[in-house]
Amino acid sequence: MPARIKTDDEVIVIGGKDRGKRGKVLRVEPKKDRLYVEGLNIIKRHQRPTQSTRAQQTGGVIEREGPIHISNVMLIDPEDGKPTRIGIEYEDGKRLRVSKRTGARLD
Repeated sequence: MPARIKTDDEVIVIGGKDRGKRGKVLRVEPKKDRLYVEGLNIIKRHQRPTQSTRAQQTGGVIEREGPIHISNVMLIDPEDGKPTRIGIEYEDGKRLRVSKRTGARLD
């Protein structure tokens, strides 16, 4: 099944430690059913400084977004700003995403 949430969509987290927070989708991994949301599920990675010929990388604690399972987020309806489910409609052979809440087209 194709992913119903795409990059640059605005979503709200409905489960986990970041429940209730909103953010923009940075990247989607459909094979793993996971996505990365800007500023949410922050993980800390302790990294040793490297000394390669191409670039020197400083060490320390690096914070970045971690993956969130796709079932733990809902898309934000563009019309009223509330969470919505997503339906699929076909028009002229094209697949369009539609908000179940207001019927607004998302694509």
